[in-house]
Amino acid sequence: MNVYDFKQIKDSSIDWNQFKDKTVLITGANGILPAYMVESLLLINNTLLKGTPCKVIGLCRSKHNAQQRFKDYLSDKNLKIIYQDVSNEIKIKEKIDFIIHAASPASPKHYNNNAKNVILPNVLGTINTLELAKDNNLKGYLYLSSVDVYGQIDDGNVFTETEYGFLDPTSVRSCYAESKRIGENLCVSYGNQYNIPVKIVRPSHTYGPGMKLDDGRVFADFVKNIVNDENIEMKSDGSARRPFCYLSDATIAFFIVLLNGKLNNAYNVSNSKTIISIKNLATKLVSLFPDKGLEVIFTKHDKDYLESPVKGNIVDTTKLEKLGWKPSVSLDEGFKRTIESYMN
Repeated sequence: MNVYDFKQIKDSSIDWNQFKDKTVLITGANGILPAYMVESLLLINNTLLKGTPCKVIGLCRSKHNAQQRFKDYLSDKNLKIIYQDVSNEIKIKEKIDFIIHAASPASPKHYNNNAKNVILPNVLGTINTLELAKDNNLKGYLYLSSVDVYGQIDDGNVFTETEYGFLDPTSVRSCYAESKRIGENLCVSYGNQYNIPVKIVRPSHTYGPGMKLDDGRVFADFVKNIVNDENIEMKSDGSARRPFCYLSDATIAFFIVLLNGKLNNAYNVSNSKTIISIKNLATKLVSLFPDKGLEVIFTKHDKDYLESPVKGNIVDTTKLEKLGWKPSVSLDEGFKRTIESYMN
């Protein structure tokens, strides 16, 4: 984690004292979003929680990826990594105080050829973490959902957490969104039946250092192009508009909702100041590094890439902002930090 991101996270309104001497389980810990939460807690241990550190348990499928992502922390006695699929029963002897369930493939390249493995972590994985929560008298449970649960709403509309559009359950492309919807309902159902303190976040397109550049999402492809001194290749007309939220802003939001969010409630996590079309994003990224002399070019559509039917939905974050959250990293600064993290 770069020093700018950690300072922003550490100095935010998060009450880090609530993690004193507590144990936090984070599933899918290798992913870009949960990995930053793991790293944040470990760094907070060494600064604000000296003497009363929290213990972080990261649940990951890939030992190789975990050892690469957390290579600087493997000797940290407050980090324990468990290697297993979240879709299998989770057996942990330690008392758990917080669970952050973030295990879920989010790459569109999986939707067409590996839909089952997109669905399972959001359904079986959610059940398994909630079953674990039943036995631990948790202080907080956070489910990382997605703005994809909203489906297709009239383009250009700004919508809140209670407005939903059309989602075709017979489309393979819906495997991610539908499974996130099921995951959310499982959370509120368990929360209601077993008094589990469940909160839900719905991130929009989140980017930052550590994201996989081969995961099939267009903004990751663009970053990879810039890093590799390649022209940016557009696989669509680029008219879709997206709000992009930088990783440190999103991380702060997740912790704030975990600690201060209302039970059985969902919160949009997005940055309305960074809404931009895919085509204009490509042009902007090229312009951030003029010395590379790169261009934006249009190419043939990838048959394995299932493009989202949603063209321009914008989510309202008023509910989250009432908890004291406000994004602070601009689009230019965020993508510059991201790209430079792969060039250093």
